[in-house]
Amino acid sequence: MDFRIMGLDSPLFHTLQHVMDQSDDLEKIPNAPSKVYVRDAKAMAATPADIKEYPKSYVFIVDMPGLKSGDIKVQVEDDNVLLISGERKREEEKEGARYVRMERRVGKFMRKFTLPENANTDAISAVCQDGVLTVTVEKLPPPEPKKPKTIEVKVA
Repeated sequence: MDFRIMGLDSPLFHTLQHVMDQSDDLEKIPNAPSKVYVRDAKAMAATPADIKEYPKSYVFIVDMPGLKSGDIKVQVEDDNVLLISGERKREEEKEGARYVRMERRVGKFMRKFTLPENANTDAISAVCQDGVLTVTVEKLPPPEPKKPKTIEVKVA
């Protein structure tokens, strides 16, 4: 997949493109990234997301066309990392039919987001409707300002 065709022309995507192009030759290169790392990089690059901040929550919006809610996992790792993952499976071919062209992506996908300190990981909801996954992470209330402590001065 060439990211430049999709209008994504940044150094990060150039690096990902280079890693993806070299994935078949990784076994020959010492200190090369593992196949798992390359697979995860491909899965993350192919799963775009929008993030909105509201006064009381963060909202993550990810396109998931053709997926059922059972194909999608939303998890929290390490108390502050939101992980959205799943798998789009290839349709079973019916007898007598064959693909002439296959452009839709199949396989695993994944995105990880580091949540801010004020994210309430106990108050997360996820809804998938019309092929769009919306994950809402509520914010913790702001800490109350500390009141100054008055210390009594004693006369000696």
